[in-house]
Amino acid sequence: MTTTGEEVANRRLPSPAVIALTVVGVALPMIVAVIALAGRRWYPVLDLAMTEFRIRDVGTRQTPLIGLPGRIGELPEQGSHPGPLSFWALTPGYRLFGSSAWAMEAATVTVQLVWVSMALWIGHRRLGMVGLATVAATIAILIRGYGLTTLIQPWNPYMPLLAWLVILLATWAVFCGDHAMLVPLVIAASFAAQTHIPYLLMAGGLGLIAIGVVLVRWWRGRTDSDTDADAGPNPARPPTAVLATVGVFVLLWLAPLVDQIRRDPGNIKRLLDHFGSPSEEPIGTAAGFRLLLRHLDVVNGFGKLLTGNSRFLQAGFDPDGPIWAGAIVLVLWVGSAVVSRRIGHRPLQQLHLVVGITLLLSLASMSRIFGLRWFYLTLWAWTTTAVLLVAIAWTAVAWWRAHRPEHATIVSQRHLVGVASATAVICTVSMVALAPSTEHPEEHLSDTLGELVEPTIAALTAGVGEATGPDGTYVVEWDDAYFFGSQAFGLVSELERAGLDARTYDYWTVPITPTRAIAGDPITAEVIFATGGFVDQWRADDRVVEVAFSEPRSDAEQADYDDLTNQLIAALEADGLDDLVPLIDTNLFGLNVDLRISNEARTISGQMIRLGQQTAVFIGPPGVTQ
Repeated sequence: MTTTGEEVANRRLPSPAVIALTVVGVALPMIVAVIALAGRRWYPVLDLAMTEFRIRDVGTRQTPLIGLPGRIGELPEQGSHPGPLSFWALTPGYRLFGSSAWAMEAATVTVQLVWVSMALWIGHRRLGMVGLATVAATIAILIRGYGLTTLIQPWNPYMPLLAWLVILLATWAVFCGDHAMLVPLVIAASFAAQTHIPYLLMAGGLGLIAIGVVLVRWWRGRTDSDTDADAGPNPARPPTAVLATVGVFVLLWLAPLVDQIRRDPGNIKRLLDHFGSPSEEPIGTAAGFRLLLRHLDVVNGFGKLLTGNSRFLQAGFDPDGPIWAGAIVLVLWVGSAVVSRRIGHRPLQQLHLVVGITLLLSLASMSRIFGLRWFYLTLWAWTTTAVLLVAIAWTAVAWWRAHRPEHATIVSQRHLVGVASATAVICTVSMVALAPSTEHPEEHLSDTLGELVEPTIAALTAGVGEATGPDGTYVVEWDDAYFFGSQAFGLVSELERAGLDARTYDYWTVPITPTRAIAGDPITAEVIFATGGFVDQWRADDRVVEVAFSEPRSDAEQADYDDLTNQLIAALEADGLDDLVPLIDTNLFGLNVDLRISNEARTISGQMIRLGQQTAVFIGPPGVTQ
């Protein structure tokens, strides 16, 4: 970090090649990982299959106007995340790279490169080479903490993770007087808020506060000019940055507004109804504060990055862990914020102000969580913590330089750039080494689906059973004993990729999109996706023909599954939850997310879900599942 005088001196822009090389260098693990994944076939399931549906629709008459369906209301009147920006942003890369499942991952990396570039640009714009190196180190640490599988997949809770860093940096830049940064702020904030609704309060709050700061400064400038004849011309309108930001905001949010006008009820109305009157009580301020402290736990989150990666996800699975480390970090931050004020370091004060406002908004967001505290609802908080740690470190450097001027060379600009650069290089090199072993999302589900896709396509094309070949209209239905139809959405996507007309019944209109839901159209045949005990039930039905089968478990794993089943039954009965035992054979995932079960039962059922169950595909006449 530098003093104010050095900040001015270090504004000289390094060559574009240096900035570009920094972007590529920091993002290299993601680039290597996605290249390595190109050679391994992947079959997206559930949310990622739904995402691909919507990317395919961009530019057509069915261009998406809202985001991905979420845990918002109940089917068939389910709500979605606010907007379609993530689909629109992914489309160019998706089509450039061949419109395959892998192309979605490649497109995701291109979007992440945009956020990396913007963050590094803002860092350099504010603090020169020190800012560039510091932001590079921060991004490298975040990539290690989140893990490559997280950052290269287009899942809506994951896609804004690096955009959130841009939001924080852009807000800080505006607070420092760089009002032009309102534009990248509103772009990143709109992307995050539209893609995953937990960002809406925080990103929207920071954006509104930043605009408010600019307007207050403008108004004070007008007042001063009214009383000071030498103050220059009185501005007749708000700053250009504010006007440009409002224009960009309207443009970016036009699609959700059009949806609200065209539909009754529109998605905005569904969101307001759902979050205005939630079906469950929010966890409240006390529990929200505890959750906030868990995400300030640098020992559990950042400390263990020295020996592993993806630690932020792992920590998120333990929301009830110890909070002492987070409390210490919070106290240290408060102390550093006080120190920054006493030494009069304005840019540092502004960074602490951004962190403080963000923590308050984060607390408000976390306190409104209801139901299970899914790790992905608060995953963004580790980015906030990273910025908070930078603020603490910067304060220590600024204090040392202010109170120990005779030893200021110890923390000179050159040394700071060196330390930050070394941190970035170490994290990046370690992640590049791991990149070739990166997995596709939900590979255990993808692999099983992959064994079923080709036989099913071949059977439909050949006219097996009720099928009539490529010209037929096929409705996919499912009886899924363990993962609530996730792979069935992937099956619809793969049949569509093969050129077949694959749909679902209109009950699934929201997740599958209206054009892929049957609404009175003639049906050629039903394609039934079955798992677990449902496989044998369908085999006993002489109206259907089995066309594909997969058993993802080895003999040893089947024995383990049976043993885990007995353990799970015992755990449920010990807790007096005998009524949940039948779900083991019919809805294992539903049992896993039931709020009444113990951590032991949740762990056991999670292991069973990971092992999988026998899976088959059948073809039958229209209406056979109704």
